[in-house]
Amino acid sequence: MDKSKKVYIAGHNGMVGSAIQRNLQAKGFQNIVVRTFSELDLTHQESVENFFNEEKPSYVFLAAAKVGGIIANNIYRAEFIYENLMIQNNVIHAAHKNGVEKLLFLGSSCIYPKLAPQPMKEEYLLTGTLESTNEPYAIAKIAGIKMCESYYRQYGSNFISVMPTNLYGPNDNYDLEKSHVLPALIRKMHLGKCLENNDWIAIRKDLDNNPVKGVNGGASNNEILSAIGSFGIKKDDMTSEVSIELWGTGEVYREFLHVEDMADACVYLVKNIQASRLYEDLNQTHINIGTGKDLTIKELAILVKDVTGFKGKIAWDITKPNGTPKKQLDVGLLQSLLWEHSIPLVEGVKSVYKSYTS
Repeated sequence: MDKSKKVYIAGHNGMVGSAIQRNLQAKGFQNIVVRTFSELDLTHQESVENFFNEEKPSYVFLAAAKVGGIIANNIYRAEFIYENLMIQNNVIHAAHKNGVEKLLFLGSSCIYPKLAPQPMKEEYLLTGTLESTNEPYAIAKIAGIKMCESYYRQYGSNFISVMPTNLYGPNDNYDLEKSHVLPALIRKMHLGKCLENNDWIAIRKDLDNNPVKGVNGGASNNEILSAIGSFGIKKDDMTSEVSIELWGTGEVYREFLHVEDMADACVYLVKNIQASRLYEDLNQTHINIGTGKDLTIKELAILVKDVTGFKGKIAWDITKPNGTPKKQLDVGLLQSLLWEHSIPLVEGVKSVYKSYTS
């Protein structure tokens, strides 16, 4: 990568995009162009094509996407497939038309079949049925992978795809309805600890930063208790015991990667791996990015409980879906390309919680 050439980061305000921007700036890339949603709606084809015609970026990191946890994926199915397809179709096609030197598309490990062998290798793509709760999102991401591959095979476009595991870190989404499991656990247990300590100042601060069901820190105690109680954060009136309700059995496995590691891997791959090597020499459609290590959601909950200092009870609602039983990535290909993660999960969660409460 030539540091003097223009880099466009689609989705720079998100967790992944902002981390890529920090990583590039730390490495001396200053010619970075970004647009907020109000400035550029990536689902609007004409606007995207006008942007590429005017800016002519040399490198593109396609991190923009509609994302969310199991609840959001299951409820907003139409939005998840429509918006993600539109974003990636517009950006990838405009990048091709304007001769972008290198594009990196970010997907998700949910592209793999629900019952894929573990750990999941890149070649397991399209070998089985997807997990139903996030199928629309997964189909959109699979289309993005195949789009990058197809533009290379037909036009020689230097477009590659990466598939990250579950990410966490700065700029994560802590909305209790739409967040992924780790930020949801952190927020639930933080609020649970505050309830245990009757720390209403901290509770109100939390809701001012991120209202729950429209309820902010200016609401009454009862209104706040009702709002957070709808997400399983409850205090028993008789015993004063605080409990946190979590979906499923807690027995499913998940893998987590700090977003700063993810960003470093993305920049490394754009610098070092060409599309021709990915599709021809390695005979792959994408590259997994993860740690290669996972743990159960129960184990994760205990870890977060320890980090946050929450002392209450964890209750598991087994009537709710678990999601995919196991989603551990095989990162052998990535390691063979001489990149590995550097931030351990415990240290990463401690750092994130310190930032969340500051």
